[in-house]
Amino acid sequence: MSSPFYITTPIYYVNDVPHIGHAYTTLACDVMARFKRLDDFEVFFLTGTDEHGQKVETAANNKGLKPQDFVDDVSVNFRSLLKCMNFSNDDFIRTTEKRHFNSCQRIWNKLVENGNIYLGKYSGWYAVRDEAFFLESEIVDGKAPSGAPVEWVEEPSYFFNLSKWQDKLLKYYDENKDFISPNTRRNEVISFVKGGLKDLSVSRTSFSWGIKVPNDEQHIMYVWLDALTNYLSACDYANNENNMKNSKFWPADIHMVGKDIIRFHAVYWPAFLMAADLPLPKKVFAHGWWTNEGNKISKSLGNVINPFDLVEEYGVDQIRYFLMREVPFGNDGDFSKTQLNNRINSDLANSYGNLFQRVISMICKNCNKTIPQKPEFLNKEDLVLVNSLKDKIDDYRNLIDNQKFDQFLKNIWLVISSANKYTDEQAPWSLKKTDFKRMEVVLFTLIETLRQISILLQPFLPNTTKSVLDQIKIPLNERNFKHLENIYKGEEKIELPEPLFPRVQ
Repeated sequence: MSSPFYITTPIYYVNDVPHIGHAYTTLACDVMARFKRLDDFEVFFLTGTDEHGQKVETAANNKGLKPQDFVDDVSVNFRSLLKCMNFSNDDFIRTTEKRHFNSCQRIWNKLVENGNIYLGKYSGWYAVRDEAFFLESEIVDGKAPSGAPVEWVEEPSYFFNLSKWQDKLLKYYDENKDFISPNTRRNEVISFVKGGLKDLSVSRTSFSWGIKVPNDEQHIMYVWLDALTNYLSACDYANNENNMKNSKFWPADIHMVGKDIIRFHAVYWPAFLMAADLPLPKKVFAHGWWTNEGNKISKSLGNVINPFDLVEEYGVDQIRYFLMREVPFGNDGDFSKTQLNNRINSDLANSYGNLFQRVISMICKNCNKTIPQKPEFLNKEDLVLVNSLKDKIDDYRNLIDNQKFDQFLKNIWLVISSANKYTDEQAPWSLKKTDFKRMEVVLFTLIETLRQISILLQPFLPNTTKSVLDQIKIPLNERNFKHLENIYKGEEKIELPEPLFPRVQ
């Protein structure tokens, strides 16, 4: 029986077009989802769009559109990104869908029923850009901590009794050390909660684009309570009478988010869930931000990185590899064209691509285009190479479970490097004249190593690895991790391939 695995991106706010940040978060989820599927998990990978709130209403008004027409248009761009980057999501949720509306109404009613929402009056600083309220102590030079302009808001509002959950949250963080990652974010959240939680305004009356509060049409649900509920909506919370206790996929295994929204996911969300008697997600991981050639990315600087343009210029697997390899996931990273070119040329073309090209070429030239048969005996140096991946599958699982994507790739490239070195040392081109049988063993060893490398690289380079595994005739049902153990039998007819990665000038 496969174990379930539920992974989510944040839902992306539709007042803008997709940029590198959206691609980055979704890519990390896609890599994990693909890895888990290959490891025999039943995966549910969710992404989607966040379509309510004052920002969206304003953006729609500025374009002379009804909010629904505006979000219908912009949401398509985020769906296009999934195709462009070869993402394998199982569901795409929009907060304007009926299933989501029903879930939001249900969680609100549950919070009211449990005595965790009350009517009051809100007066304080609000940043429309962040869709967030801020304390006087958080305002710096008249702006929110993010730099967003703030306005003083006074209106009737429903409140969620967040202050009541302060000690329960701190106890939960203490008992579940892995709940927030990486550690820098965990410390930041604990420090924020220890600083004291005030009750949270969870409704607005000054605009109308959103989900109406049940039994009070004047109020629109706070956009973050609405947005966070999407993770439940996709699990059919609205129709789940047992309150998700027996849900196949809830609680989520991991919410992947950018570091700017960690507070909403690691403070407000677990408090809402506790207050609604619902299980908490197992992990929230907050990754860093990208700069562009050392500069902060912003629309005003005109240096926003467009993932569609990058894929068109360099290729999808090349961009996927660079984003996962360049920076330890969780840290901030700098997007540099020079570094991107170097990674494509040295890691992809000269290492992985070159290994594949030279091995296949030698087989085509010297073995009548037929992969040598699995030998009865392998030398010590052959075995070292052949066992270097399949004996360490648990290490690779551990790296994925801890979001150490760059280390995963570094480790595989060490094996690629060893395979290239082995090729030079064994010199099959010389063995052809002196010991033909040994040449066949060497070429078999290299093909078997390439098979294992390509099986493990599938989550990162799905197109390239499919091409490699197709060319060495690995059946589709033998590309998951349990088949790493079964050494390849060989004796397949092959053709001379095109280079895997064209070099970038």
